[in-house]
Amino acid sequence: MSMSTYARRFGIVAVSGSVYVGAVYLGIQLYGGERKGQQQALLGEDGNKTTSYVLDPRRTATFQKIAYSYDDEIAKDEFVMGINLMRRALLYFHATGNVLEVGAGTGRNLGYYPSGSVKKITLTDSSDKMLEKAKEKLSGMSTAEKARHEVMVTDASHLPYPDNSFDTIVDTFGLCSFDDPTAVLKELQRVCKPDGKILLLEHGRTKAYTGLSSYLDKHAERHAKNWGCVWNRDIDKIVE
Repeated sequence: MSMSTYARRFGIVAVSGSVYVGAVYLGIQLYGGERKGQQQALLGEDGNKTTSYVLDPRRTATFQKIAYSYDDEIAKDEFVMGINLMRRALLYFHATGNVLEVGAGTGRNLGYYPSGSVKKITLTDSSDKMLEKAKEKLSGMSTAEKARHEVMVTDASHLPYPDNSFDTIVDTFGLCSFDDPTAVLKELQRVCKPDGKILLLEHGRTKAYTGLSSYLDKHAERHAKNWGCVWNRDIDKIVE
């Protein structure tokens, strides 16, 4: 099945181009600079340039390293840019039934799932340390809320679920961070019910603002090294 057919069949709600400028501005303000204690240049111990973090990533290792400070470093900026409102609106109006969230990280969507229409939420990520932070958040929630959540370490491109398992699949700012985002989307297609929805909230390059895309290209290596995110991917092309 082609990706265009897949988009029609599964009713993807992709909030990508419409929030692009705001999301990328957030990325430049928040992620464009260096994380504390890290050098801008991608240099090895011998002073030579290291392997590309865009083409030959070590993403899970990066996520493991930044997990404990991640929320503190991005919370204020996401609030200022309205990303929290985007998350809440996407889930409140579109998430239903049995939900799978991939690339769940530290659980930044927790608390935004409606209590009536959503019966169960399965949070997955490749980083167990990221999910430890999500578990900490869940521990402070009500017994009923904790009961409808499950947390699992797994690769989004090889999900351990049968075909047609979920009513809703959620990925927020994840396509920039998967090693093979197209493979992930195909896997989401497989486990989503025929009448289900795949909800995407993403950022990436733009064709409308070439200067902005040039900035993303220029700093893509540094950004991928520091955050595990390839922020200059063409999300529209990936989803087609």
